[in-house]
Amino acid sequence: MFLEQYWGGPRTYQERRGHPRLRMRHMPFRIDAAARDTWLRHMRAAVDSAELSPLHDEILWDYLERAAHSMVNS
Repeated sequence: MFLEQYWGGPRTYQERRGHPRLRMRHMPFRIDAAARDTWLRHMRAAVDSAELSPLHDEILWDYLERAAHSMVNS
């Protein structure tokens, strides 16, 4: 729901859970470089399976990489 809303879709995430506050919502969890890299590896597989156009793939992947790096908290 979060990504759907982020990319301009329905605001279902915010209606059900409030403002995303992505970093704050992840603070209770220890996220180190290894966790980030594991998450990115799984997301890369998911993005690849979606068979997006090269442009959409690049835009989405850029966002996911930036988001993953900003979640590291230990």
